[in-house]
Amino acid sequence: MLSKEQNELVTRTGPGTMMGDLFRCYWLPVLLSQELAENDGPPVRVKILSERLVAFRDTKGRIGLIDEFCAHRGPSMWFGRNEDCGLRCPYHGWKYDVNGQCVDVPSEPAESGYAKKIKLKSYPTVEKGGVIWAYLGPPERRPPEPAFEFCTVPREQSFISKRSQECNWLQAMEGGIDSSHVSWLHSGNVNNDPLFKGAGGNKYNFGDLAPVFEVAEAPGGLFIGARRKAEDDQYYWRITPWVMPCFTGVPPRGDHPMHGHFWVPVDDENCWAWSYDYHPVRPLTKEERAAMEAGNGVHCEYVPGTFRPLANKDNDYLMDRQAQREKREYSGIKGIAIQDSSLQESMGPIIDRTKENLVGCDNGIIMARHRLMRAAKALAEKGTIPPGVNDEHHKVRACAMLLKRDVAFKEGARDALKAEVGRAQTTV
Repeated sequence: MLSKEQNELVTRTGPGTMMGDLFRCYWLPVLLSQELAENDGPPVRVKILSERLVAFRDTKGRIGLIDEFCAHRGPSMWFGRNEDCGLRCPYHGWKYDVNGQCVDVPSEPAESGYAKKIKLKSYPTVEKGGVIWAYLGPPERRPPEPAFEFCTVPREQSFISKRSQECNWLQAMEGGIDSSHVSWLHSGNVNNDPLFKGAGGNKYNFGDLAPVFEVAEAPGGLFIGARRKAEDDQYYWRITPWVMPCFTGVPPRGDHPMHGHFWVPVDDENCWAWSYDYHPVRPLTKEERAAMEAGNGVHCEYVPGTFRPLANKDNDYLMDRQAQREKREYSGIKGIAIQDSSLQESMGPIIDRTKENLVGCDNGIIMARHRLMRAAKALAEKGTIPPGVNDEHHKVRACAMLLKRDVAFKEGARDALKAEVGRAQTTV
């Protein structure tokens, strides 16, 4: 468990907090490219790390991410007119470019140069893999662009979605590095979901319900290995990479696409759960893409016109007690994404970790917490750049494999854990 002070450190990410400063060392996903699909299209509200911003794509296709509020008298720029390479406030006509620079104050003479004195806060963005990424940290520490494999493969090989989640980012992320719950919470999906079924490794999830966890440090975070008993003096290993602060890959199943998540804080009590699928060596099939769009696998169905899950806490996640009794859905809730979010949200906005009773299968979670705290303190006290900023740290994969029982998983899976162009995933 954590002390109250430690829990505050790892969960609070607003401006001026230690964990907020840590998050501001990284490129973070903020929007799907499709949310800013056209030049001079409608602006989009963005809230991240407790900062309220607005994003827009200008006449030349450049993306701006600026303070939500006009510098004149403070109305939201979400109401702005996106035109002629800038976003114009409809209240009094003040206009800002993609860098937040005011370029027109209609009430003041142009020759006065007044507009040049006004600038909104703005953050740099890059667009990769169908995602708009933002960097909210100091300009002098701007890191290399994100190089995660899902955003570097051809677009026909990947699919990405996001959903809102009503809890702190950390309790959501901790679910992503916990492989032991798969044999329970997701047991109805492993053999039935079109994006998982038929994989040879599935039998091991149900043949051994008490996996043993081993955790190894990686340059960018951790490798979390969950081993289950297999035949012929072997273990079945599912190895999850965690790259600081909030990226995880999920070990693959057969030739199904690989997938994983980011959990990005909106504020201290809400986060965005980003979910990606990709195949490293082939395009996604029509059937796979259709299944993802329908909310299967790690994705979900939405309330129309929003990114809020259709099954949410207001409707008890569409709980089906009959499906629970019949073990078609172990928790009675449909879909892997919502099975996770329902339990994580049920903990409350920020779980009180002083009340936990952790066991051996929580070793990955324990080590991740301590690595986050060490990195945040080193950044605050010494200015030490944290793990996961280097783009080489992004080039990792999850894997699933059989290894002889006397082989250490990090050694046996060394090559399998590396993302390599043109090489298929290692899976069972």
